[in-house]
Amino acid sequence: MTNDIRKEIISKVKKIVVKVGTAVLTDKAGFLDRNQIAELSQQVVGLRIKGYDVVIVSSGAIGAGIGELGLRVRPKTLPELQAAAAVGQGKLIAAYDECFKKQGYHAAQILLTREDFEDRKRYLNASNTIHTLFNLKIIPVINENDTISIDEIAFGDNDTLSALVTNLLRADLLIMLSSVDGLYAVPPSGGKGDRIIPIVESITDEIKRLAFSDKTERGVGGMETKLRAADIATNSGETVIIANGREHDVLLKIMQGANIGTLFLPAKQKLTSRKRWIGFSIRPKGRIFVDTGAVEALTKRGKSLLASGITALEGDFEKGDVVSILDHDRVEFARGLINYSSNEIKMIAGLSTQTISKTLGSKPYDEVIHRDNMVIMSREL
Repeated sequence: MTNDIRKEIISKVKKIVVKVGTAVLTDKAGFLDRNQIAELSQQVVGLRIKGYDVVIVSSGAIGAGIGELGLRVRPKTLPELQAAAAVGQGKLIAAYDECFKKQGYHAAQILLTREDFEDRKRYLNASNTIHTLFNLKIIPVINENDTISIDEIAFGDNDTLSALVTNLLRADLLIMLSSVDGLYAVPPSGGKGDRIIPIVESITDEIKRLAFSDKTERGVGGMETKLRAADIATNSGETVIIANGREHDVLLKIMQGANIGTLFLPAKQKLTSRKRWIGFSIRPKGRIFVDTGAVEALTKRGKSLLASGITALEGDFEKGDVVSILDHDRVEFARGLINYSSNEIKMIAGLSTQTISKTLGSKPYDEVIHRDNMVIMSREL
């Protein structure tokens, strides 16, 4: 049954994002493992020859820099991390390009920051550039611009970046290659008996509790960040697989439908490019709390958010900003583009639509957030 589901999903895939972790690309001393990069490159070219569009989201710049500089442990301060990234990024892309050239391809380096995803024009330009590369004998290799991106080094990870790239390109499949075999049912002991969960239908709180610590010395993420990334991609309607990047021909085996790693099933409905941008690419500027009736209207009946359902708010925001929508338990379940500023919301929260004009002096919109500008975040509701 598991293999049948995999083969059915794989048969429909045309566009793939492959995220490669630091532990997959570096040896025990922290230096780039060129043999590993060569094998990975051969697999990616093999997929391209078969007709797939493939993008690599590659970690390893900071890890490569740490190895190149002879550091024994990962630096703690931001300037040291940025220095390691500055040294390592050149080594990383050079290694990829060297391996691809042997097979008649080139590597295209693309460094992105969170701002590239939040600005709609830059977002679309990045998408257009990458899709143009698909028409050439070029493999896009994407990484976070660690030398200038404070947030990603301090708090982020390339797992999240890979999910955002998946949404950017509307890729059918995100393959996350790590140092683990998949999502474990119990904390792994390192033996062959460690049980991998083959399929995850939805990333529930129970699944999130299985994010056992597995960070490597030179990596940033762990299973927790991988599950967060899988949640973004699957809620957008795409498939995710977490597998061991050190397994021989892992990419080729996955695309043949082999039962490798953990398969995360997508939501039934794919989000449009614009809704993916609203729901996952932009950091919310504020939070709006709504009553039970509003939760029901938004999640079950596909309605817009009206002022009458708002009970409280947090943050300062302006018309056109993205805000989070939370229920009475302070759980975020939706995001959307707001039609009123925070100051205006304070004045009309809880009021009927008919009284907005009297309170504000005008009523440019009936809806606080229109349904077309809203994304429901959770599949559990």
